Amino acid sequence: MRLGYLGPAGTFSEEAARTAPDAAAAELVGLPSVRDTILAVHDGGVDRAIVPIENSLEGPIAVTLDTLADDGNDVTIVGELVLAVSQHLIAGSQLELGSIERVLSHPQAISQCARFLRDRVPNAVVEPTASTAEAAQIVVSQDGPWAALGTLRAAELYGATVLARGVEDEPGNATRFVWLARQADAVAPADFAPAKTSLSFWGSGDDSPGWLVRCLSEFAFRGVNLTKIESRPLRARLGHYRFFVDCQGAATDASVAEAVAGLRKHCEQVRILGTYPTAGPPD
Repeated sequence: MRLGYLGPAGTFSEEAARTAPDAAAAELVGLPSVRDTILAVHDGGVDRAIVPIENSLEGPIAVTLDTLADDGNDVTIVGELVLAVSQHLIAGSQLELGSIERVLSHPQAISQCARFLRDRVPNAVVEPTASTAEAAQIVVSQDGPWAALGTLRAAELYGATVLARGVEDEPGNATRFVWLARQADAVAPADFAPAKTSLSFWGSGDDSPGWLVRCLSEFAFRGVNLTKIESRPLRARLGHYRFFVDCQGAATDASVAEAVAGLRKHCEQVRILGTYPTAGPPD
């Protein structure tokens, strides 16, 4: 079993990947981006993968939603995990916070720690990297007063010094991850409960009055509870959007199946991104 995640080792994605029941026997494969991780499932480079899809402080992970909707049409969500996330300021050596000239990290980590960065390291230039672990690798490889936001595991792996712990802006920070597989390898929905189903949809009528209400009413009229709704620009056409919803129940449940069938009458495209077991509270 080859299990893909956003690498290198020391990211929150690796921490999430290590929670898999068969992780000890699996080959963990670190990949350079979230998009590459999803496409590795699509291309058969890995058997399973885990990617972040939503953060409690910063909301949806846009690249995950866009890639699943646009490029991963044979990839399906087969599970979810909610992981407690704590960011730490680390460096290659002990530094005074006021002396730090540059802070590196993944854009999500930077956003999750925006208040800390403004208040505690106001003179530092903030620079995005592909992952928190890559940021840790960079700061321990040079001699300047640079720091990174990342995990305690990254600090341990790369020999970094922890300057400040738990620097995220709000307590209870958590990230929701989803497990991915090829559709042919997905488990039948009857094999688990409670279930959740994720969908994406869009239509040329999205600029007409009441179009979105009519779409969502297909769920409401059948008593299907929506637990999340997001929108993303279609990119090809300004002012038009693709919508993403999560609902309670499996795609094979009569009420959900009827709601999806009704939704198709209003849309140019409806795609079921996956039916999977609902996760418990953060680990």
